[in-house]
Amino acid sequence: MHFITFEGIEGSGKTTQVNLILGWLRNQTDKVLLTREPGGTAIGDHIREILLHPDNTDMTPEAEILLFSAARAQIVRQVLLPHLEQGWIVICDRFYDSTLAYQGYGHGLSLDALHQITDFATGGLTPDLTIFLDIGVEAGLRRKAQTPAEWNRMEAQSLTFHHQVYSGYQALAAQAPDRWFKIDAELPQDVIQTRIRRRIAKQVGVEIVLEV
Repeated sequence: MHFITFEGIEGSGKTTQVNLILGWLRNQTDKVLLTREPGGTAIGDHIREILLHPDNTDMTPEAEILLFSAARAQIVRQVLLPHLEQGWIVICDRFYDSTLAYQGYGHGLSLDALHQITDFATGGLTPDLTIFLDIGVEAGLRRKAQTPAEWNRMEAQSLTFHHQVYSGYQALAAQAPDRWFKIDAELPQDVIQTRIRRRIAKQVGVEIVLEV
């Protein structure tokens, strides 16, 4: 299986790089799927609207994790596993590492409890490779503020929260260095894309085409 996830804090340029990678991979094979969390299914997209709506400021962290996990359980069984079992390359914009970083390290929920909930939701599915776009909190939020139409409830959290999330990502990457590929998100876009292509090509065994 080739299950590749992208992670990063707000403003890391993650989604831009995901879309560039998708175009490149589709020149290599027609069996590549891009999806996202939360979302990726009709049910998941409805849950996403609830989770990210800026009016839902009173949502508790406990409700948050259960909603994320509900969307995750749906996409794993409806989309991810069927495609992976058929030999597709599956790219997912965020997966359970976001939950551990945001709800665990950010909100301070029990990591042991989150691991149990996540294992139940995913059935034990783990990414083969996680690309982490690494950018400092202040720099990332400055970038994100340039597109106010995309500002959502998660991005409106306190600066302390975002720093805790960032620290969480660093801890997660340190715990599984063979799975995580960290790259400086403040490098030029084409440099970032080339480095990601090299790492994914190594993972999935496709020809490297450097032009971006």
